[in-house]
Amino acid sequence: MEGPPLADVKHRFVVCRSALSVSRLPGLDYSINPYVGCEHGCVYCYSRSFLRDRRLAERWGSFVWAKRNLLERLRVELPRKKRGVVGVGVLTDSYQPFEGKLHLTRRCLEILVSHGFPVSLQTKSALILRDADLIKPENFDVGVTITTLDRELAGRLEPRASPPEARVQIVEEFSSRKVETWIFLGPIIPGVNDGIENFERIVRVAEKTGSLLLYDKLNLRREILRPLEELFRREKPELLEDLPHVLQPSFSYWKRISETVEKLCRERNVKCQAAFGHFRKGEHT
Repeated sequence: MEGPPLADVKHRFVVCRSALSVSRLPGLDYSINPYVGCEHGCVYCYSRSFLRDRRLAERWGSFVWAKRNLLERLRVELPRKKRGVVGVGVLTDSYQPFEGKLHLTRRCLEILVSHGFPVSLQTKSALILRDADLIKPENFDVGVTITTLDRELAGRLEPRASPPEARVQIVEEFSSRKVETWIFLGPIIPGVNDGIENFERIVRVAEKTGSLLLYDKLNLRREILRPLEELFRREKPELLEDLPHVLQPSFSYWKRISETVEKLCRERNVKCQAAFGHFRKGEHT
């Protein structure tokens, strides 16, 4: 289950112009986001940078807006679209706590399946297990973000997301149901979760469940600098003075990280790849 809800999280409803957006993410044709904002409050989340209101970006984790007319728009748009893979919740988690009350994501899945659109899900929430009856091998793949298996560190990085052991359970459950599963090891934050022991533990989960492992670097945006500074003040105060350099390490650092993760995966016969091409040969930071 998720961590304790914030007493001052504000929920409201908004009207959306469209349900589906064309996606540029690898493997996805469309995306749909039932919610704006996210209660998980992850300190590294760059989704806040897509908000036009900087004050809202600074309050990330304290508000969630549900799209009131999303289902109606989805029913209108799907018959007009060429069939393709829909990423559900690519910007904010579709299984955050408000979903437990609204069932908005579940109803989206029902509509997508009825129109024959395959769905890709990514989450940090054990609430997804509620919809196991809908999530079938022929229509879905399920990805789970695991930045660390250290429960205390995860609680500081992702304060109101499900704890790591619950996320492992998600992967195990859907893998046992023959649903394609993948683990998103990201973001890798220098000095925080970039240790080889952390990588080894997550790779073992991928091995056990037959999951693809995607790994990714930190997407550093201006809007996340303050929460990251607060994180380092608690976790690694000795690195605080040199924080801009720490968060934007050299190409050689990322090359070493990439080689380490991929070597661990080869040793355990785990399929592995860099997400979004961030670790391409010759890339410079």
